[in-house]
Amino acid sequence: MVWDGVTAPREALAGARAVVHLSGEPIFGGLPTAVRRARMRASRIDSTRELARAIDSLPDALRPAVFVCASAVGFYGSRGEEVLAETATRGNGFLADLCVDWEAPVRAVASARSVSLRIGIVLAREGGALPMMALPFRFGVGGRLGDGRQWVPWIHIDDLVSLILAALDDDRYSGPINAVAPNPVRNAELTAAIAEVLRRPALLPVPAFAIRGVLGALSGELLDSKRVVPERAAKLGFAYAHPEIESALERELGH
Repeated sequence: MVWDGVTAPREALAGARAVVHLSGEPIFGGLPTAVRRARMRASRIDSTRELARAIDSLPDALRPAVFVCASAVGFYGSRGEEVLAETATRGNGFLADLCVDWEAPVRAVASARSVSLRIGIVLAREGGALPMMALPFRFGVGGRLGDGRQWVPWIHIDDLVSLILAALDDDRYSGPINAVAPNPVRNAELTAAIAEVLRRPALLPVPAFAIRGVLGALSGELLDSKRVVPERAAKLGFAYAHPEIESALERELGH
């Protein structure tokens, strides 16, 4: 069935073993920033709240046992060099507020095990951030963003899928879990690695003021420093297929 993201699809959830909720308005796009921000909140928070209510409203025999929902590392805000495990406090700003409100209805589910995956930048050739990041390099005009010192939490798409499957099958997974690779990199390292894999130069940095001028409150997605580490996944014994940025990029962008 097709879900409008508003009306809770109780009939679709009844009898399901689990619910995985990953939908949300993209952070970057062609819409005006104010409109995009409103749609980002509604598409994440309202839809999650409705799913949570639907799960709790089902009779015991038909209720999913686990609810896995996307969140994001934006929860932590910009924290410089601070190492951010799941026990770190929330940050400040639009993206942090968005993530806090996004996770609230997940925590409120009373009748199922619930997991909020705080996802970093997902590296996948099919879509998301990586094709946009790689495009300037393909034309020989890529470079670091701002001063390039900001920490970038990332995860390869294969590892994200594996982490979701682990959260579905392993009862030890609950609450917030950082869905990031164990080795965050600085933006300068990331852009240099993209350039190396694509065999292109990385010579033209993008000034921070230009990014803020275009993206406003959303510029933090590119300029904030978030040194996020997967402490809980490591303690649970999760094994990464691509723990290093070089192998992840080679897998998605290499020849």
